[in-house]
Amino acid sequence: MTTAISARDLTKRFGDFTAVDHISCEVARGEIFGFLGANGAGKTTAMRMLCGLSHPSGGEATVAGFDVRRQPEAIKAAIGYMSQRFSLYEDLKVWENIRLYAGIYGVPRREIPQRTEALLERLGLTAERDSFVGSLPLGWKQKLAFSVAMVHQPPIVFLDEPTGGVDPVARRQFWELIYQAADRGVTVFVTTHYMDEAEYCDRVSIMVDGRIEALDSPRALKAAFGAGSMTEVFARLARRATREGG
Repeated sequence: MTTAISARDLTKRFGDFTAVDHISCEVARGEIFGFLGANGAGKTTAMRMLCGLSHPSGGEATVAGFDVRRQPEAIKAAIGYMSQRFSLYEDLKVWENIRLYAGIYGVPRREIPQRTEALLERLGLTAERDSFVGSLPLGWKQKLAFSVAMVHQPPIVFLDEPTGGVDPVARRQFWELIYQAADRGVTVFVTTHYMDEAEYCDRVSIMVDGRIEALDSPRALKAAFGAGSMTEVFARLARRATREGG
């Protein structure tokens, strides 16, 4: 197993409040890793540290072989990231968004036109290349945002609740993109609040009050808790939470 992400006792404090409390995990190359937790559990704070966007208060972690404390800029260049609110400019055309982010991610200038056309064709958006992103249906925006996050062909992509607000058909289509990326060896680190999506992951961790309370494959977690679904597993763990927050 080649490790893509490794964390040991990773901790983040804000004054007297410990948002992330000594979490440890390893994610293998090409793995689809689900990172779950209720609002206030600390999953977004943990993800920000792993993405090089927030400095840890304690512990250690590496992402794509880079240290989160000493090499955050190298991590940012080595990963793809899709936020809950996407990252697309709705007043730019589809092709303009692709070329913009290809440049931001450091794709060589001579390769950008070819990658833009290849991405448009793969998504079936060639006919919509000159459409403003704001006019696209939400499901198409999400697929485009994911593909833009992958335009520089990173080995790891972080997805923060990428399918929020879309219908089940669009969510399933989005997950087909995730499977395709994993088949190419890309490591996918994804947060979601849809428990049916947790079933699609190779392994799942569940955070409660800043700590990882469970980590295993969906099948193993259901067996361990005597549960029929990941929804039931999550509900049992979430009841242990004592703190509130977003």
